[in-house]
Amino acid sequence: MSGIVKRSLTIAGHRTSISLEAAFWDEIKAMAARRGMSVAALVAEIDAGRKGGNLSSALRIAVLDAIRPRP
Repeated sequence: MSGIVKRSLTIAGHRTSISLEAAFWDEIKAMAARRGMSVAALVAEIDAGRKGGNLSSALRIAVLDAIRPRP
């Protein structure tokens, strides 16, 4: 079980803190690296595209979407 890790990022000019399990942070870092962008840029992109709910939940869903096999 991975513990909760709190990170502070600047998104759209605003400083925010996000708490996620370490495993989710690891995958977010990998996703950003694969796309050639910073973690903050990836988080900002996910934040801009969410349709409700909190940012931590949106990040978890984005990770799940990225790692799920495509039909």
